[in-house]
Amino acid sequence: MRSLRVEFRGGAGETLAARLDLPVDDAPRAYAIFAHCFTCSKNLNAVVHISRSLAARGIGVLRFDFTGLGESEGEFSDTNFSSNISDLLAAVAYLEAEHRGPELFVGHSLGGAAVLRAAGELESIRAIATIGAPADPAHVQGLFTSSREEIERRGEAEVDIGGRPFRIKKQFLDDLAEGCTDEALDALRAAIMICHSPVDRIVGIENAERIYRATRHPKSFLSLDRADHLLTDDRDARYVAGVLAAWADRYLTSSPENAELEPVGEGTVVARTEAGGFRTDIRAGRHGLLADEPTRVGGTDLGPTPYDLLLAGLGACTSMTLRMYADRKQWPLEATRVRLTHTREHARDCEDCGDGKQIDVIDRRLELEGPLDDAQRARLIEIAERCPVHRTLERGPKIRTEMLEAGE
Repeated sequence: MRSLRVEFRGGAGETLAARLDLPVDDAPRAYAIFAHCFTCSKNLNAVVHISRSLAARGIGVLRFDFTGLGESEGEFSDTNFSSNISDLLAAVAYLEAEHRGPELFVGHSLGGAAVLRAAGELESIRAIATIGAPADPAHVQGLFTSSREEIERRGEAEVDIGGRPFRIKKQFLDDLAEGCTDEALDALRAAIMICHSPVDRIVGIENAERIYRATRHPKSFLSLDRADHLLTDDRDARYVAGVLAAWADRYLTSSPENAELEPVGEGTVVARTEAGGFRTDIRAGRHGLLADEPTRVGGTDLGPTPYDLLLAGLGACTSMTLRMYADRKQWPLEATRVRLTHTREHARDCEDCGDGKQIDVIDRRLELEGPLDDAQRARLIEIAERCPVHRTLERGPKIRTEMLEAGE
């Protein structure tokens, strides 16, 4: 994944800070916009995890800070729900001008209410995902109930939200009162996935029920089990990210099964690692993969290691080769399991290596299921030695490296 820092003008003319997360090949098959939760920012862990998962599946994601929040310009006290809608539509306009219009909206909490409201104005939106979203934006008023009287009397008040002070004006309360009607939800023509935790103490599960009842099919509900409202546990954020990314594939016009052009050519693999860790996004044809390193060596263990992937390639090729051979011979091979391990051993007896050097050793163990006789099993072991990846590794392929300019 490549994350670009971008800016655009919000609904009120202020400069909004954003990140455009792109697939590893810089060629998104579709675009999405992420609207963050009330008083949060584009850099919330849950936002980043979901954006990365979508980018790994070839979807470019624009995540931005609403006016007065995060790195965006403006005064938060001058904003309201309507201005959030304006900022969201400005984000759409930016994508349309610089790339192409978004097909997917993702909204967290009040951002979820915003995408539900804004989607009705856009023909390009084919799918909407909400996370802990209130059915009515006015639900946010519960966060500063104790200051409601002061806001009404003085026209504004400083309130504490999540341990941070924010100035709320009366116009903010008045604007929230417009809400998001059931009629507006019924009018949506996009697929919708509603993600909500049954133990969410900020926005109750009844909000998800109302949204689900008011919207039309195709619609899905994802229960987030024990997750909190902000998905502060990375496991919860990654769970939502994985399911949401897989769900979205079905509804985008450029979904893999409908795409005429693959992001990268057949037989081509692209890998990208950014600063800040070993997480590596991989694109193989139209398939997205992750590689990483264990936490004990400074990684985040989000995917297999490079050597794991090497063994996976050999294991898959071995298993496929045995399958094809057994099918051709019409032998009763029901299933094949290949177990592989990689070690380095001192090569004291290796004439070509010299004393003190090491050689790489891959141990491969085959488990063949089915009523095969001894002769068939012996032959299949011989065939395993002839799988294409095995032969490539034994020959020691010549690797040619050249330097390209960034983006070439």
